Amino acid sequence: MASSFRAIDWVLLDYAAAPVNVGDFLSVDAGGMPIYQVTAVADGVVSLRGERHPPVQVRSLESFRWRGVAA
Repeated sequence: MASSFRAIDWVLLDYAAAPVNVGDFLSVDAGGMPIYQVTAVADGVVSLRGERHPPVQVRSLESFRWRGVAA
């Protein structure tokens, strides 16, 4: 699964304008570290898997500032 993490460009996350979807990449930092991939979305909460920490984590969507786009 780690192979799905690839070169990513980052844009500010505006989940009001474009909803976060399963498969999206999110990050807290503009440099893209750490990188999380969304595995589920519900009521402002996302389930994630990390590039280096594969177990699924659940976090508030508000804790992220950046969305990855294919480079």
